[in-house]
Amino acid sequence: MVEVLDNQLILEGKDLIRKGISELNDKNYEGAKQCFLDAQKKFTVIKLSEYISICMSLAAMTSYFLDKSLYKTVFQTINDAVYIAQYSKNNTAKLISEIALGNINFDENNNDLALLHYNNAKAFALENDEFLMLDYINTRINQVQSGIEFSLPMKSDPLVSLVKIGRSITALTDINVLLKVIAEETKNAVQADRCTVFLYDKENNELWSKVALGMESQEIRFPANKGLAGYVVQTGESVNIADAYTDPRFNKDVDCKSGYHTKSILCVPIKNNNQEIIGAFQVLNKIEGVFTKNDEDLLAAIGGSASIALENAQLFEQQKELYKEQKDLFESFIDTLAKSIDARDKITSGHSSRVKLYAMLIVDALNMDVHDKEIIEKAAILHDIGKIGIRDAVLQKEGKLTPEEYAHIQEHVQITHDILEKIHMSDDFKLITDIACSHHEKWDGTGYYRHLKGDEIPYGGRILAVSDVFDAITSKRHYRDKMPIENVIKILVDDSGSHFDKNIVDAFLSISADKIINVFLTESHIIFKAEDKELLSHYNLLDIYRFINADNPNNNVVNLFNHYYCGGEV
Repeated sequence: MVEVLDNQLILEGKDLIRKGISELNDKNYEGAKQCFLDAQKKFTVIKLSEYISICMSLAAMTSYFLDKSLYKTVFQTINDAVYIAQYSKNNTAKLISEIALGNINFDENNNDLALLHYNNAKAFALENDEFLMLDYINTRINQVQSGIEFSLPMKSDPLVSLVKIGRSITALTDINVLLKVIAEETKNAVQADRCTVFLYDKENNELWSKVALGMESQEIRFPANKGLAGYVVQTGESVNIADAYTDPRFNKDVDCKSGYHTKSILCVPIKNNNQEIIGAFQVLNKIEGVFTKNDEDLLAAIGGSASIALENAQLFEQQKELYKEQKDLFESFIDTLAKSIDARDKITSGHSSRVKLYAMLIVDALNMDVHDKEIIEKAAILHDIGKIGIRDAVLQKEGKLTPEEYAHIQEHVQITHDILEKIHMSDDFKLITDIACSHHEKWDGTGYYRHLKGDEIPYGGRILAVSDVFDAITSKRHYRDKMPIENVIKILVDDSGSHFDKNIVDAFLSISADKIINVFLTESHIIFKAEDKELLSHYNLLDIYRFINADNPNNNVVNLFNHYYCGGEV
């Protein structure tokens, strides 16, 4: 599962980078910057330094185009990105940083320095051009050498656009990004003002696409037998109209609503290798003159390359949906298992849910990554599943357990292991199993059932040990009340290094008191007042403990904490 998740994040991050580059060329600087920052977050999760560097360079360059007074700050960020790129020894990261430095220097009229950076970028691109920037770099070099001023977007030769489509679209997996790239490059290739790529939805007999309306984007759908695109898809014929308003098939309402004036139209079918029609190109308003037979042939050539990428992207979307469905089913399966324990043991109902919440607070306090957090979360939910194998007379007993009964209930940990081991689905699930059955192990090796010691105990198991004990002694039972909070904290402190990993306890005690109260109140009707939450957010459990034991205790904070801890009874 970890490999699948990492690969998914990499694919999504790369698509965001490509989308950001496209937005940048549309002068949508805010949108481009957001894409680069979103991509950086994904790569940060999996600690992929070379792509973090790429995102830093692109986001910084975009910040410069938004506000050129940030010149010095931007250069510092790009220099940091250069250092990361050099450390990772990744040519693509080096290439992007050189482009960023080249563009900024070009815009600042430092042409000699810009040319140096572009030539450096070109050298890297010749070795590894993952984001297909070589044509862009060559055009920039020609612009500098020809004395042309820096500009965005950068106009390219139609044949260069055709080559770029062939090289780039096969690397894209996001269908919406792919549609936009194809539309933009097709528009350049035939020198049109606008282009829309329509896909044919056979199941619903509709044509659909993402189209730009002003500054917003929305999806349009319409019956496959309507409009010029519908005619092309139904007949397989190309339509080339020199004057749109003289053709009865043209829908003038679109111009009326958008304020755009359509003059010339070229619409051609997109066919796959089996010569099946999967969509249509529609380009509007040839920049000079009208669309020619050469333009029709050019679109047909583009369609041959684009069709494969479009079908692959649609398949990828279907696989993503299937993965999501499988993940949702797995989550539902885990929740059902956990609730089966609540159904049998009303005394400890909600325990697994609260242990999960405490464990997540600890994970956040330790700044653990998203993947580890998901593993520990699932282990927390399932940590007591073995209680299914414990006799009702013992599990539901309200009084003190006999030594024999206590020994029997201890068996639930090994039963947890045995149950989860039989439903292994991946390496991640083995980790979940290992963590879930380790929550009663002790740091000094006196726990059960495997008598692990110190670092032998899975890290997640050590987190669950603290979470499990804390919830057990802060929860009310039929046969006892909650333990006073000062006694609870004293147990955690005193047992650090024997029962618990001291680092885990320290992290737990550093969590702000308002977050702990939020867990207490998950099954309570008490309202957590905003002003109380604000006050308690400035203190943690260790502060509460010190206030209680101080010569001059801070009774206001302690009383407020105990009010919520005891369910409003104090």
